[in-house]
Amino acid sequence: MLYKLIYIFHTDISWLNVFRYITFRTILSILTSFLFCFVFGDWIIDKLRSLQMRQFVRDDGPPNHKAKQGTPTMGGCMFLPAVFLSIFLWVDWGNFYVLSMAFVIFSFAVIGFLDDWLKIKRQNSKGLRASVKFSLQIVCSLLVAVVLYLHHGFDSRLVLPFFKEIRPDLGLGYILLMVFVITGSSNAVNLTDGLDGLATGPLIVAFACYMALSYFAGHRIISSYLHIPYISGAGEICVVCGALVGAGLGFLWYNAYPAEIFMGDTGSLSLGAALGMAAVITKQEILLVIVGGLFVFETLSVIIQVGYFKFTNGKRVFRMAPIHHHFELKGWPEPKVIVRFWIVAILLALCAVSTLKLR
Repeated sequence: MLYKLIYIFHTDISWLNVFRYITFRTILSILTSFLFCFVFGDWIIDKLRSLQMRQFVRDDGPPNHKAKQGTPTMGGCMFLPAVFLSIFLWVDWGNFYVLSMAFVIFSFAVIGFLDDWLKIKRQNSKGLRASVKFSLQIVCSLLVAVVLYLHHGFDSRLVLPFFKEIRPDLGLGYILLMVFVITGSSNAVNLTDGLDGLATGPLIVAFACYMALSYFAGHRIISSYLHIPYISGAGEICVVCGALVGAGLGFLWYNAYPAEIFMGDTGSLSLGAALGMAAVITKQEILLVIVGGLFVFETLSVIIQVGYFKFTNGKRVFRMAPIHHHFELKGWPEPKVIVRFWIVAILLALCAVSTLKLR
């Protein structure tokens, strides 16, 4: 919003013309959200500590995690204000896709906050009942999916990586796809958030990837060249993704091993939903399987573990799920697990971007 006030004077001060460029505002968005977290991070951590917003560690987790008990949680209270500040300053609030993404981030943050607060209040790991939490996620996802579907010019054809001509029309089924992507992405990130900075690093990579994809989708010439759908107004999501990248970097300053603050469901649910929303807006939902492959792998490890455990009456595939705990129990030091998972996330993002030229 601020950039529009500044841009008014571009006829008198020629260099202010740069504020009309999405790329320039994306850079400002990254810097703004990063600096907010960096400057106010210590104060927010101290405030959460004084309010007794501390992590509760379950007894059935890895033994070395007991040392993490008492670390401030609800890290979303640090980076979400940074994200919304950047959006307010540098994004066009009249943009339909920006409003939709802001709604998803806020609504899922509220769900995560309730879950975190109940965990802290009850001093156990229950929080919101799984059925209640999942139902709230479905409702929020369904609401935004219906609004997107009814938006003028919405294309219900599914974009498939590697195929530029094959685009099946899902019709109303696209609503179900959007709900699945947003909700699934939110929960996948939540499952991955089990080690210091483990989810934050891959999220930064994923949002950087969708920062580029949203810019391409919102640019008529580039989208035509890459054979991806042109989506008028999607370019503003590039600035929003920039805010998420900057906030992620600022949060990682404090969340890196050994973490001074944890993301909590306040952060993981909202960031995961935002990632799914970015995929939906850019119509690159299937590509999210590659971009967020690490989150998919973590989720599959839980599904496989639970399914096999029930099928075999107590046997396990992994020593512990999600999969990052398996490697911990194999003797990998926590920083090694984290960095190696980051490397995998970077490689997957590069593979995803390369598919743009393989159509």
